[in-house]
Amino acid sequence: MEYLLGIDIGTSGTKTVLFDTDGHVAASKTVEYPMAQPQNGWAEQNPEDWWQAVCTGARAVLEQSGADPASVRGIGLSGQMHSLVMLDEHNEVLRPAILWCDQRTAAECEEIHALVGKERYLEITANPALTGFTAGKTLWVRKHEPEISARCRHILLAKDYIRFKLCGVYATEVSDASGMGLLDVPHRCWSDEVLEKLGIDRALLADVYESPDVTGRVTQEAAHLTGLAAGTIVVGGAGDNAAAAVGTGVVEDGKAFATIGTSGVVFAHTSKLSIDPQGRVHTFCCAVPGAWHVMGVTLAAGQSLKWYRDNFCGTDVQQAEKQGVDSYALLDQAAAEVPIGSNRLIYLPYLMGERTPHLDPDCRGAFVGLSGLHTRYDLLRAVMEGVTYSLKDCAAILDEMGVQPDVILACGGGGTSPLWRQMLADVLRCPVATTVSKEGPALGAAILAGVGAGVYTSVEEGCRKLISVNPPQSPVEQNAQSYEAFYKIYRALYPALKEQFRALAAQ
Repeated sequence: MEYLLGIDIGTSGTKTVLFDTDGHVAASKTVEYPMAQPQNGWAEQNPEDWWQAVCTGARAVLEQSGADPASVRGIGLSGQMHSLVMLDEHNEVLRPAILWCDQRTAAECEEIHALVGKERYLEITANPALTGFTAGKTLWVRKHEPEISARCRHILLAKDYIRFKLCGVYATEVSDASGMGLLDVPHRCWSDEVLEKLGIDRALLADVYESPDVTGRVTQEAAHLTGLAAGTIVVGGAGDNAAAAVGTGVVEDGKAFATIGTSGVVFAHTSKLSIDPQGRVHTFCCAVPGAWHVMGVTLAAGQSLKWYRDNFCGTDVQQAEKQGVDSYALLDQAAAEVPIGSNRLIYLPYLMGERTPHLDPDCRGAFVGLSGLHTRYDLLRAVMEGVTYSLKDCAAILDEMGVQPDVILACGGGGTSPLWRQMLADVLRCPVATTVSKEGPALGAAILAGVGAGVYTSVEEGCRKLISVNPPQSPVEQNAQSYEAFYKIYRALYPALKEQFRALAAQ
């Protein structure tokens, strides 16, 4: 038996999964670690925690499976994007990694647009400068921690730090590098123009590969610490969403996935480069060589439902505990009894501000149309519908850009809800399905490793072999028409309330 190892370095923990070459899980291990918030809006982690999690996870899956380390054909890495890891000349970490959700760099993002020109920057990197991206963090450290910046010799992303620890090489790949704000996304290489205008030395950056390319081999030292065999290949891998795309088979035109996790994501594959001139969605290189993906992100999707459940559905949670069932499943059943439109109630899911399509940190959540006749279940359904409308906002921009999927794969916690999947199908007017495997990014990383090892001839072939899809839920035309009427009202609410949101934020 031969195996592939997928390692997903997440924000809450690292998941290490050993697959056989037919895609079956042989063993899995998740190791959690903390996130520090030294100031409001800051988010940091110790890269050593990631490495220890990888060492523990690799040893655990080999032990659980009884697999010979020499039978692992290749290793693929997936990870949280946009992080900033800084190493000195001795390859020691200079400071805690600044994470994707860190918001300290608003001034630096404005500086980037001023130095490069906002339109020119969007043209090169395919995205505006955002606070979560790595470029702004690099400038922040240079401004606020000049001694650390002066000692920095290497800048790496989360998964690429793990690659360095495994292989002793400085390497990244195009999907993750796209989220740094330094990559020429159309040409899939570092932008000399952006680097020069921002005063960032090219020598600080890792070499860029395509996702299935072999980037290095496990060293003797790493083999001793992880239990893996020295010489095992490590491929480029992918950023978390790009790896999830491979793990769900979204690697060809006409395919997309929608994630309802803490945030909401609509992600579509495209073989033709397409950039939104307003920067409302991300365009990144994807894990398939020579192709890209377009991605809209909303900030409080599943988080909206969790907030509502935790604050207003205590009796339902207690009832679920008594019955020994998942509280979300019970709420799903209750929401299904409420008619489309939630008895003329609309929810705006802007608990954390919004990214797509509004790029507005000041907007906030709201229930509009609330009356004395509404029950908590009307509000519950309104939350689910409002989140679905926010994903339609994302899909509408993709449609404007000529990216039009034939089927959408539902992922994340929300994807387990039959009601939510039907909402998605009806609102987006597109069939919605789920994959049989739920491993997502780890499976995607393993498939990329399989391509690099020669187990599969291409990413597409690996996906066709390993990924199967459950029968889709098709849109119901009558439902779609009903939702469309409420969506038009939903769309009109943000412009009407924008100035009031800003006034509230200023108080």
